[in-house]
Amino acid sequence: MASHTRRSRHSAINPAHIAMAALLLGAAACSSGPGTSGAAAAQSGWSGKGVNTVSRPVTGADVTAVTALRPDGSLETSVFDLAKGRKLWTRPATMVGRLSGMGVQPPAVVDAAGSGVVVSLEPQKTGKWKATLVARDARTGAQKWVRPVDSTFGPVRCGAYVCMSEFTARKSARFVVLDPAAGGRQLWKMAGITEVEWADPAKLVAFRMARHPTLEAHDLKTGKTLWSFPVERAVGSGVNLSGGWAFGSLGDVMVGYVAPYQPRKGTPLSAFGFFGMDMATGKPVWTRKRLLRVYPSANPSVALITRQVTPAGGYGGFEQLDPRTGRTTGTITADKAPESAWWLAFPADLTRLGFLSQGRAGAAYDLRSAARATTKGVRAWSFCTVNPAELKITGQRGFFPVAPLCAYDLSTGKRISEPGPPPGWYTGAVKGWRTWRDERGLLHAIKDAKGTTPGMYGL
Repeated sequence: MASHTRRSRHSAINPAHIAMAALLLGAAACSSGPGTSGAAAAQSGWSGKGVNTVSRPVTGADVTAVTALRPDGSLETSVFDLAKGRKLWTRPATMVGRLSGMGVQPPAVVDAAGSGVVVSLEPQKTGKWKATLVARDARTGAQKWVRPVDSTFGPVRCGAYVCMSEFTARKSARFVVLDPAAGGRQLWKMAGITEVEWADPAKLVAFRMARHPTLEAHDLKTGKTLWSFPVERAVGSGVNLSGGWAFGSLGDVMVGYVAPYQPRKGTPLSAFGFFGMDMATGKPVWTRKRLLRVYPSANPSVALITRQVTPAGGYGGFEQLDPRTGRTTGTITADKAPESAWWLAFPADLTRLGFLSQGRAGAAYDLRSAARATTKGVRAWSFCTVNPAELKITGQRGFFPVAPLCAYDLSTGKRISEPGPPPGWYTGAVKGWRTWRDERGLLHAIKDAKGTTPGMYGL
């Protein structure tokens, strides 16, 4: 459900770090996913105006909700009707205890017992409590219930419930599961900071963030532990979560990634790599150590394009993996990259890996055969910038907006002025609806896909 680049995160990738990774690694995207070319379907679609979106959009209960930045530097929760794009309501929002590398937290949207609720952190202080978790009717914004908060990374949906790590700035940090249909009643809790990576009506899979992190499955209603797996068993000892992590579910297999961290130049990288887990038993299905996730990229469960790290710690070639088995399905050697500066870029169907050279002709290779591919007429997607501006949020430093993608003509290295919607491997989809933030902060939505598929930032 989430992916990160720095261990100050919980529910969104830090665009600054991603963009820098894209530049330094020659990093690149991966995926496949809902249909997404610029010509995309006749579809319903809209663009929300008057809101500077800075978080990833969260969709459910026939609405989409975002955290937006107001001109005065304060934050707000903005909720839109999903079908028509009409703004339904807004309320002030805040962050307390969230680390900057996590990006701005989005609201949580939960369809609880047929009544949709949007849950977010609002700046009301009560005694020693720094803020208030507030659940509101998804359509009207009417308050349902509140919970005082000391510090948190923010609420997330987990099945029909709301999950949250709280007291995150204290040694007494804990994870709680709340029932939004019962006034926010706490169902169960456990010690430590935990992130939900997947949930269905009966079970959640959580990443417990500690010196020796574990991936665990729990009964959603009772908290009973169903299985627990030490992540270091898959990628090696010495994991440092400052590097980041990402997870995605194939239904029966969960794909995990732990990124490397290097505290100082010249020091060894921490343990890193990919692995697949059996969702029913918690047993490893496959492991691939010392491979890097590249950016921009799809959710690990949708597609895996990775970059090798040499024994000496340098960057090697690129490998595409089968997320279900971990087997290599394609390799592009490092010597195929241009000598001049480049970013990775991909077409919507992810058939080619492109090396984008700004303002100049780039290069492309077929991801299966590794053969040189034409760049003529190829619309490829990459970051709009690798130097994003820090958000001017009152009382907060080091936060960046969700990193948008732009379309480029790979044969010229120039932007395409009317590219259409970004690819589905970036946006994902919820019941056919795809939502995204563009580089100006505008929120867009289009219904041109099928089903529900995670994107780069999760669901």
